[in-house]
Amino acid sequence: MSEESADDHRPSSPLVLRVRQILHSCSKLIEGGDSHQSENSVSELVKFLETISDAALSDPDNVDAQNYALEVLLEIHGYLCSPSSDQEVIDALSLVLPKTVAKFACVSDRCLEIADSVIDRFVAMCNPRDMLSILCEALSKTIKASAYVAPLLSGLSKVFLSIQRRHFEQVKVAVPVIVSVLKVISLEPEDGDTEIDGLFDRAVGIANSIHEVCTKLEGIVNEKLRALLGLYVLQIMALASVSMFYKRSSCHQLVSQLSCFYPYCRISYFGLITGSDVDKMTNIVTGEDEDDYMSCLSYVKHGASLSVIWGNVLDGVAQAAKEDLTAVKDELRSNQTERWQAVGMLKHIYSFVNLPWELKRHAIDFLLCITDENISQKCDEHIDFSSYMPSLFAALQAIKMVIMYAPDTVLRKLSFDAFKRVLADIPTSQRFEILKALIKNSDSSSMIAILIDLAKGEMYMENRKRISMGNNEAQQIGNKECPNPFCWNASILELVEFVLRPPQGGPPSLPEHGDAVLSALNLYRFILITESTGKTNYTGVLSKENLQKAYNEWLLPLRTLVTGIMAENGNDCDQLAFDARHCNGIEKDLRSIKPR
Repeated sequence: MSEESADDHRPSSPLVLRVRQILHSCSKLIEGGDSHQSENSVSELVKFLETISDAALSDPDNVDAQNYALEVLLEIHGYLCSPSSDQEVIDALSLVLPKTVAKFACVSDRCLEIADSVIDRFVAMCNPRDMLSILCEALSKTIKASAYVAPLLSGLSKVFLSIQRRHFEQVKVAVPVIVSVLKVISLEPEDGDTEIDGLFDRAVGIANSIHEVCTKLEGIVNEKLRALLGLYVLQIMALASVSMFYKRSSCHQLVSQLSCFYPYCRISYFGLITGSDVDKMTNIVTGEDEDDYMSCLSYVKHGASLSVIWGNVLDGVAQAAKEDLTAVKDELRSNQTERWQAVGMLKHIYSFVNLPWELKRHAIDFLLCITDENISQKCDEHIDFSSYMPSLFAALQAIKMVIMYAPDTVLRKLSFDAFKRVLADIPTSQRFEILKALIKNSDSSSMIAILIDLAKGEMYMENRKRISMGNNEAQQIGNKECPNPFCWNASILELVEFVLRPPQGGPPSLPEHGDAVLSALNLYRFILITESTGKTNYTGVLSKENLQKAYNEWLLPLRTLVTGIMAENGNDCDQLAFDARHCNGIEKDLRSIKPR
């Protein structure tokens, strides 16, 4: 005997009798064609149900309130299942009750089960296109609770299977609503929300329904819906990586389930990590509406990169995707432009604020795996780099953030190693330009100091190469110009000035910018001594004008500032004393150098 039938033999509570009375009134008014009074009666029902659900939700420990909510919900379900219920009445109730009933799902597991059944009943008895709109509207005005969303998602997964025509267009309308709600719940979870596992199970159920619809379609419609399915799965992969990461068993299972869709969607790990499959699916789905539509699928590239990382760290995930990760990594190691594309995709993981640090660590490990310690020796200087420069610059910026904010020393060190390898993979002609841009776009004194030291290292290596070429080639050009003036040119002095005489004017702020100042002084002294002893002037540092500028505009104001601060603090500042000694040392070097 069903629970509903059993309840028929027990005395009904006053609340149940009241719901029964309102439902009876709704039926009579709707069947009688009194639209105004019937709308009032339906509104009365909604308000009464919300009063009951609110009472149960406001006091979670009140067992009586939970039981009342369950009894009322069972009464609604019983009415919808009754053979005597009029279709016109059910259609009228379907417009408002799904959202109201979904609130009951937050009361208890049993209420969630009955709420599922109520919405399933509406889906089974009402027009699919109408129910699609109704459920999407309910989701768009949703409460940020997994239990509330869950029955609405299940209802949509069943609606998709009931749609008879224009499948792609209707699913395309629903997907933004679905992923927007999942995004809010995943990235801004409510305290005490314990139903997140079940929510993602329902999200996978949506994917299963879209897949089932796809298998019944052919031609261009199949291609479009299959591409939309792929983008949806990638978005869910990204959101699940944030919400489910610490639930290891559930997360592993979910990632494997999502990966199983990739073969059908014709998605490969190589296409994901280079971004080519994401671009292809986006073009198929959006056409000319890319900017508008893809705003709701803003994490598909994150999901694409994470899919490969999950395949690399979790047993069975790559197998579920039917992928050979070893072959993918070998291809990336051997092809520079494809490796650049991969770096550009991995940046989405490094810059994803909500993502757990451990996943960022796995992404750094993957980057180290596809790059070589001696990668600069293999860098092809003849490749047209210009189209890749914005993406690689953004990737280096993202890795820089990991270096600065990672919670442990090991990850910071690994990230710095990865940063240097990505930098070394860039052609020399552009490497120094990117370094300068990174320095000028950094707010951290310590990071500016690190980047200036890297620039100094680039100059040192280039100087060694020039020397190793011997005197013959140098004599051929009169030793007037650098054969490859990528580092040794006038622009390097701009970096020194950027730190010692900031764009906003005046000397740098001390001691907060002490690290950057010290590195800039070291770089300037290195340039000064190298050019002087090498009898060259590639950077123009030895010109009378630049020597006077360095003394009057950089060193003298800085020394004045440092000595003044030291006097105020009673010389109790080792860093400032060190900066002052550097200024004095460079001033001595300036006096000993003859301008050119």
